[in-house]
Amino acid sequence: MPPEMQRLINDGSGRPLYDRVYRLISDAIERGELGPGDRIPAERALCEQLGVSRVTVRRAFKRLVEDGLIVSGVGRGSFVSPAAPVGEPPNELMSFSEMARAQGFSPSARILSAQSRAATIEEAEAFGIVPGAQVFELRRLRFLDGVAIALDVSCIPLSLAPELEETDFATTSLYRTLDAAGVGPAAAEYVIGAVPTNAEDAVLLELPEGAPVLEVSTRTFDAGDRLVELGTIRYRGDRYRFRSQLTRRPAGLRLAGSG
Repeated sequence: MPPEMQRLINDGSGRPLYDRVYRLISDAIERGELGPGDRIPAERALCEQLGVSRVTVRRAFKRLVEDGLIVSGVGRGSFVSPAAPVGEPPNELMSFSEMARAQGFSPSARILSAQSRAATIEEAEAFGIVPGAQVFELRRLRFLDGVAIALDVSCIPLSLAPELEETDFATTSLYRTLDAAGVGPAAAEYVIGAVPTNAEDAVLLELPEGAPVLEVSTRTFDAGDRLVELGTIRYRGDRYRFRSQLTRRPAGLRLAGSG
């Protein structure tokens, strides 16, 4: 068994074995090691490689199919889905372009608007700037390999990076521009929910009006814990997934009477 497989299967996390097999395959898909249409090793081969039972492998395959990562047919094997959802690696802050290239996709964007405007009272309070101070608002339709994936709106105080107004964000990463200005993103807070598409968003994302999308509200901070961006991203739910790793605190650290 390859060393990296041994580490995953024997990671001591206490997670069920089928979940570890699932993560081994899903991570390989996210990293681009398995691409759309690639054949997944047969059940028997995985059992021998990983030292697990066929029941374990079948449970992992069932979850991979349910999550849209693979397609499986009797007698012909299992393959990476041609439209496997994309998403950031768990617990790692990456720009859309960085995430796309890391997974073997070609990112692009259509600029819907890019302009400076007066900050709202809520934005001024969040950024700690004077109400009416200039912020730069960038609205983009994001694509992977030419397929519409998300609507992205970012708001940044113009004083942090005046060059934002002169940058062509159809070809340039916003994160790289902020890095060059010395206010590069270092951490972010995400709030995720499902919302219906309005008429305009539905046309751009090629969805029926009212279809659900994943709306991600973001607050992005630099290394000095200063808020540098407020953002909203609306993803097509069938083409994107969000992953996170949760750790349960030891029992002694939880509040008495909880859970």
